[in-house]
Formats: sequence, C-alpha cells, structure tokens
Amino acid sequence: MELKIEEEKALQQNTKPRKFGIRDEIGYAAGDSAGSFVNLYVDSFFLVFCTYVLGLSPFFMSAVFLIARTWDAINDPLIGSFPDRWKLGKSGDKFKPYIKLAMFPLAISGVLAYTNVSGLGSGFTHVWVVVTYILVGMSYTGTSMPFGSMMSIVTPNPDERTKLSRARGIGGLLVGGVFMSFVPLFIFNSNGDVVPQAFFYIAVIFGILSLLGYTTLLKLVPERVKEPVETKAKFNYKKVLKSLPKNRPLMGLMVATVGQLITITGYIQFSTYLFGEYYGNPQVVQLVMLAAIPGSILGFIVVPRLAKRFGKRNILLISLSFSFLVFLFQFLVPISNEYVFILLYAIGSVGVAPYFVLVWSLVSDCLDYHEYITGERNDGSLFSIYAFSRKIGTVIAASGASFLLGVIGYIAGNATQSPDVIENIRWIGTGIPLLSVTIQLIGIGFIFNLTKEKTEHVTEELKQRREHQVFE
Repeated sequence: MELKIEEEKALQQNTKPRKFGIRDEIGYAAGDSAGSFVNLYVDSFFLVFCTYVLGLSPFFMSAVFLIARTWDAINDPLIGSFPDRWKLGKSGDKFKPYIKLAMFPLAISGVLAYTNVSGLGSGFTHVWVVVTYILVGMSYTGTSMPFGSMMSIVTPNPDERTKLSRARGIGGLLVGGVFMSFVPLFIFNSNGDVVPQAFFYIAVIFGILSLLGYTTLLKLVPERVKEPVETKAKFNYKKVLKSLPKNRPLMGLMVATVGQLITITGYIQFSTYLFGEYYGNPQVVQLVMLAAIPGSILGFIVVPRLAKRFGKRNILLISLSFSFLVFLFQFLVPISNEYVFILLYAIGSVGVAPYFVLVWSLVSDCLDYHEYITGERNDGSLFSIYAFSRKIGTVIAASGASFLLGVIGYIAGNATQSPDVIENIRWIGTGIPLLSVTIQLIGIGFIFNLTKEKTEHVTEELKQRREHQVFE
C-alpha cells in the first residue's frame, strides 16, 4: 500500500510542513492523560465503589469484568479497523476524526458508572453496573484505538517515536501516579470509612479533564504520513489476520503487554484491599501510587538515550530482571511495616519503568515491521489486534482479582475479615507484580526478536521504498 509523507502534499501547496517538535510531545501526553482520567479511574476504583458503596459481591463483579472485558477484546479489532475501512470528514486525517467522535461518550459514561443507584433496588443496581461498565469500555475503545494508531503516522522516525512514547508515558504517569494517588484521600475519611458521594464528584472532574486533554491532542498533533485515496487498495481484514503470525515482534509484545496490564489494572485495584485489610491503613494506597513516580521520572530521562545506544530490547531485559528479583523477595518474605513494603515496591518499580516508556514506540516499530514483510500498511487494524492483548491483561487482572477475593472468603461490607483471608490477601497482593514481570520477561526475552540492528534496517528499507514511491 503506497504511502506519502506530508512533505509532498506541502510541496504541492507551496507550504512548508511543521517539523516534529515539543508541541507533538505535549499534545500526545495530553491525549494519554485524557483517556487515563476515565479508564484508570474505573480500572482502579470501580471494584471498590461497587463492593463498598453498592454492596455487590466480588463474585458478581468478577463475572461483570470477565464478560465486559471479553466483549471489549472481541470488538476492539472491529472498531480499530474502522479508520482503515472508512474516512470521516474532509480534513484528510485518518484517526483524529474518530477520537473527536468518541471522546464525549467516554466522559459521560465515566460519570454514569460512578452514580450511586443503590437506592433504586438490587435488580436495577446490578443491571446499571453491567451496562455502564460496558459503555465505558466501548467508549474508551473508540478513543484509544485511533489514538494509539496515530503514533506511526505522526512521524516515521524511530527516535521521534521514542519521544512520543515517552510523552505518552508521562501523560499516563501524571494521571496514574499523581491524580489517582489523591483519590483515596477523598473516597476514605480519616477513620478509613468510604465516602460514597466522593466517587461521583471525582468522576465529573475527571470527565471534564478528559475532554480538555483530547482537545489539546487534536489541536497540537498533526498526522504527517498520508495515504493517497486514489491508490488505496480494498481493505481485507482476513488478510491482515493471516499475516499476524509472521510478525513475531508483535506477538512477543502482545504477550509482554498482558503482563504489563496485570499490574496496571490488578495491582492498583488490589492495593486498596492489601493495605486496607492486611495493613489496616487504606489511605497509604496514595503512597503506593506516588512511590512509582521517582523511578518513572528517572526512566523518562535516561531510557530514550540508553535505548538509542544499546537497543530497546536489551534495556528491557536488564530492567525487568531487576524488578523480578525485588518482587520475588516481597512475595517470599512477609513485611510487617507498610512503609518498608512501599519502599521496596518503589525500588522494584524502577525496573518496570522502561517498559512504560518504550512500549508505544515498540508498537510502532512492529507496525513498520508488518509493512516491511507484507508491503502493506494497516495501522488501525494491527493496533487494534495489539490492543486485544491489553484487554486480555485487564480481563485476567480485573476478573481474576475480584474472583480470588471471593475464593479466599472475602465478604463485602464486613468491618473485619478473618485472619486466613487477610493472609491470603497478602499472597495475592505480592503475587500480582511478580506474575506481571515474569510474563513480560517471557514476551520480550523469548518471543520478541526485533533487535536494534534489525529495527534500523527496517527503517532504512521503508524510507527507500517511500522515496521511490513518491518520485516514481
């Protein structure tokens, strides 16, 4: 499939295109923050809201998460392929019109999800939770699929993509590490009791911030790599699926991402129970989220330079191995003091940070590799297939954590839990990050095979192909 870069269009219009710069990074960071305000808030605290405020059982919530996330995993490739199938509007942009369309339903559904309807009866409450949770998932798909796919057409340069990946990581850290860390201060009072109305007010604020973030993205970030309409081949989704097994780097990245999402969804969600029941101090969940920030900041500063010099894969193998050892120690050795536990978690998080910095750049590299081996560019469809692995990770984390709470005998609404339940919460709480890192090491170490040298070769080869296409 032939591609044209914005330079050719600019030459035809006698205008000079804006070069990649800080505005792209700011806009892309804002775009990740926009989705995270709703998605991370739901991932992190919806189980808490439903069990503590609505009084729903962990087993029911496990079923909700499993069904809704499985449905998300099914419809993600379908929705993600829309930009490859149909172009919206007259701007010539491929992905931005879809973001503009879906960002309002996302903000609204996030508010509906945290509406306290417990007074309307048990049956209505159960149905409301299912419907609103599915709406959040589908709306987030509507924005996250085109947003993630954008990176590969914002710039074809691997180093600039690393900067965009870093910017996206910063955007996610701003929400996940800063904003989410303050949520427990509002949803719990000084006695550790839940404040029901606080969930709704926070959802309204985050919904507004989500809309502002997406607006900033649409304003600041252009799509530079264009696909001429007159040369566009008929889209064939089956052909894209058949080519997937040939893309070993993407397969490895999908496995590793399942592990990453187990931590993002499962650990943050489960921390409330770990520190609330095992340590009896639920408000320190704020410190857990803040603890990852120093390592992430360090990663944002040094990882792009190290990756450019030594290769992304090598950096990830070293850093993830370090985290594995720290989390293994936390799993095997019970730590009685919550602050010592948080300190160790912060140390372990240093090794996880590079994956957050590099993952989106790696996705774009995998999309380039697909073009390299097939000669076709199907960014939206391939990104949606990659996103399938993210949903699988959230299915395992969200439904698995909730299901395990029920299995160990956790009873929603009880002021205290049995000693056996509390001890099992410790095993689960420390086992989640260990499992996460192990899966990431398997994906990157044994499946993903896109080395620094191979990436550079693919980039140069595609550059030559595109130059030939432009001038032939």
